[in-house]
Amino acid sequence: MPFRSKTAKPRAFLNEAGLHDYAVKALGRRMRTESELRRLMQARVEPGEHGEAAIAAVLQRLREYGYLDDRAFAETYTRLRHENEKLGARRVRQNLLQKGVSADLAEEAIDARYAEASEETLAREHLERKRIAKPANEKETARVVRRLLAAGFSTATIFKILRNWDVPDEALTALDRIEDEPQE
Repeated sequence: MPFRSKTAKPRAFLNEAGLHDYAVKALGRRMRTESELRRLMQARVEPGEHGEAAIAAVLQRLREYGYLDDRAFAETYTRLRHENEKLGARRVRQNLLQKGVSADLAEEAIDARYAEASEETLAREHLERKRIAKPANEKETARVVRRLLAAGFSTATIFKILRNWDVPDEALTALDRIEDEPQE
């Protein structure tokens, strides 16, 4: 957020036409969910019923033009995270929910993209992409486990990869308590 002096005058509230222009420019910078766009516009309109009506009208127009579609957002976001970042389904689901996509739309997009994908293959591709090498000790093993958990892979898949790498049993035993922790 840029620095603003105390003497800077506050921004004037936008009318419906100004709000529409603002929303189109915001969507031009990057894809957004309806929830994200609503939050952005909330700060630009006068509080109360009149402001909410302007936001609703702008959102309706954007949906009609096809500029705003949470289903398309979820599908594109999931595809990009799967193909480019090689993230696991759990991480993508969590990100979509944080962005305001409904749970049903998120599940639908994830099921369509990850249905035929092998989680183990995806995890190995993620490790390659991040240039993470086979761990040599317990500390490095813990680091690999944390990275894969953060990327959204299950502990079963992580331990399968570590066993295939012939990681010493002592390092795996030290990490066994992670398997017992609940996943989000």
